[in-house]
Amino acid sequence: MMRQLLSGDEAVALAARDAGVHLGTGYPGTPSTEILEVLSSHGGRAQWAPNEKVALEVGLGVAYGGGRALATMKHVGLNVAADPLFTAAYTGVSGALVVVSADDPGMTSSQNEQDNRLYAPAMELPLLEPSDSQEAYDLTIAAVELSERWQIPVILRMTTRVCHGKSIVQRRALPPPPTPSFSRDVAGRVMIPAHARSAHRRLRRKLGEIGSWAESTELIRQVEGHGALGIVTAGVTARYAREAEPTASILELKILHPLPLEKIRAFAGSVERCLVIEEGAPYLADAIRAAGIAVQSKSEEFRFGELNVDRVRKIVLGDETPGPASPRGKPPEFCEGCPYHPVFAALKKLDCIVAGDIGCYTLGVLPPYQAMDTCVAMGASLGVGLGLRHVLPEDQARRVVSVIGDSTFIHSGVNGLLEMVYNPPRTGHVLLVLDNGTTAMTGHQEHPGTGRTLSHQATRKVSIEALGRALGLENVDVVDPVSYPAKFEELLADRLRQSGLSMIVARRQCVLAIGEIRKREKAALPAGAAATENGHG
Repeated sequence: MMRQLLSGDEAVALAARDAGVHLGTGYPGTPSTEILEVLSSHGGRAQWAPNEKVALEVGLGVAYGGGRALATMKHVGLNVAADPLFTAAYTGVSGALVVVSADDPGMTSSQNEQDNRLYAPAMELPLLEPSDSQEAYDLTIAAVELSERWQIPVILRMTTRVCHGKSIVQRRALPPPPTPSFSRDVAGRVMIPAHARSAHRRLRRKLGEIGSWAESTELIRQVEGHGALGIVTAGVTARYAREAEPTASILELKILHPLPLEKIRAFAGSVERCLVIEEGAPYLADAIRAAGIAVQSKSEEFRFGELNVDRVRKIVLGDETPGPASPRGKPPEFCEGCPYHPVFAALKKLDCIVAGDIGCYTLGVLPPYQAMDTCVAMGASLGVGLGLRHVLPEDQARRVVSVIGDSTFIHSGVNGLLEMVYNPPRTGHVLLVLDNGTTAMTGHQEHPGTGRTLSHQATRKVSIEALGRALGLENVDVVDPVSYPAKFEELLADRLRQSGLSMIVARRQCVLAIGEIRKREKAALPAGAAATENGHG
């Protein structure tokens, strides 16, 4: 096949296509979003799930049926999917399940920079990590093969730099995948305690076999140097290490769990000084030292943010002086014409205590509005807002509003809505859903509330306000905050004064996506039908 210039995300998508992955599923989140979009655009079957947990479970079902599945998410998304994935390690799979965790060192677009390599030993799952697009392609295929060979889910850990950086990729022809077929295995798939105990032992045996295989696999790359300095590294950091110390011996790991400890032990013994260089947590260094192998690690200063060639040189020299401060860029802000302007103007004017959420509207914390008081995780606005309502003095409690976007509400806000109905605060509560008709922050992806699939085909549409009415909320209102800003402010003020449970859906399409949304709506309509504006007025 031809050589192509691809990003890491594109390489994973095309590897999945070439490997015959039967279904790709996930939830959009930078830096993983493009994987499923590219897979779909190249004829692969891909779909957005309401959240990462559901995506993982759908992929698991594919793999139980002997198919090949790819589940994609950003690092914090794996937190959502962790519950089923921990147990999926016990059940194993019949086909293949590759879980892409796209980590974000330096928090380019995330609320934390957690290191998801730490999930692998906790979950007892194999972990692969590429350093460029060619390896993203090759390791996706290797993960499929490893998953099928040992009938175990495999984590493919990416980082922002690899996901979005581009390099040359040579694709290759692969044999067709096996035909999916279900074989009943109650003891292996139904994790009651009696079955889980033996499943855990079976899992440990698999990991032992994979660990032995890792000692001689081609997924370990060793570059001989002068012998005075040896560097153990992985991922994109390996590229920096080669440039920073071109004469050093380098042991570059592509499989990070289980680690090839004997290979590492031999390498460390062959050099005068052995240094582990890695982004994020000292995951490799701690595991290697725990095995009794003497290695040096970076100082705490270099645990934060992304590494680069200059920072790697500092680690080698033991130089802990801070590097130059990054130039200050223009602070992010709402787009001109964004429908959130009148929303946050009203929240500020009414002096609301705002329990916020993850999305474009998080920018409401910045000037000129500075109208957001908490932001923790997807869907947290409801639980946090309810908690505040439960304990604050009445005059403060009546100012609390939970603010959440339409895609985030579908993702994990529905559970919070159930909590709101089940355990209502004495003062009631106000839920404000900002419905701009798309998953705006990650690039205008569809979700169950848009009525269109990942490939923009028509499907059943979830009504946010109908959910509120079905659960018996006292007040459910839909308003266009741009066309009727005074009406929106008056409505919000009125609902804050009441002691019932209120949902306000502020509906106005994203100004950047409105043209594309209208084209998608028109294309999804039956022949001869007239398009209607979604919720304006």
